[in-house]
Amino acid sequence: LFSLLGEMHVSKVGLDAAGKTTILYKLKLGEIVTTIPTIGFNVETVEYKNICFTVWDVGGQDKIRPLWRHYFQNTQGLIFVVDSNDRERIQERAQVLQKMLEEDELQDAVLLLFANKQDLSNAMAISEMTDKLGLQSLRNRTWYVQATCATQGTDLYEGLDWLSNELSKR
Repeated sequence: LFSLLGEMHVSKVGLDAAGKTTILYKLKLGEIVTTIPTIGFNVETVEYKNICFTVWDVGGQDKIRPLWRHYFQNTQGLIFVVDSNDRERIQERAQVLQKMLEEDELQDAVLLLFANKQDLSNAMAISEMTDKLGLQSLRNRTWYVQATCATQGTDLYEGLDWLSNELSKR
């Protein structure tokens, strides 16, 4: 039996140490791999429910962020990964997210926000993160926040379910 896989181009960004690469390889390999800070990018194909996601995992250090825009061409879905436990940089995240969503290449992209590291005791709740990132003010943008724990693999596929459902409507 042969079935065509739908193809979707997804970019995954976020500040450094948010868990982007851990999420990518948990989805790709089903296991946790030891990661180092990403200088540049990783690109992998993740197959899930007959959809082939090409995921661009781009480093999050501040010196690399100006390069993000070069990875946005043809992006249908944007995954923004946030360290839910890092309250000190929530304002920086909000500014980075807002600026990024103004990019022409992302005008039609849906936004999936992975609120990662939910296993930590000081992790922000979804409602608090939604408020502090100003997501309610996003107009003409389909978005969703998924609480996750990359190291345990918790709710990563639920996020992909939402993403694939939204993208299949287009």
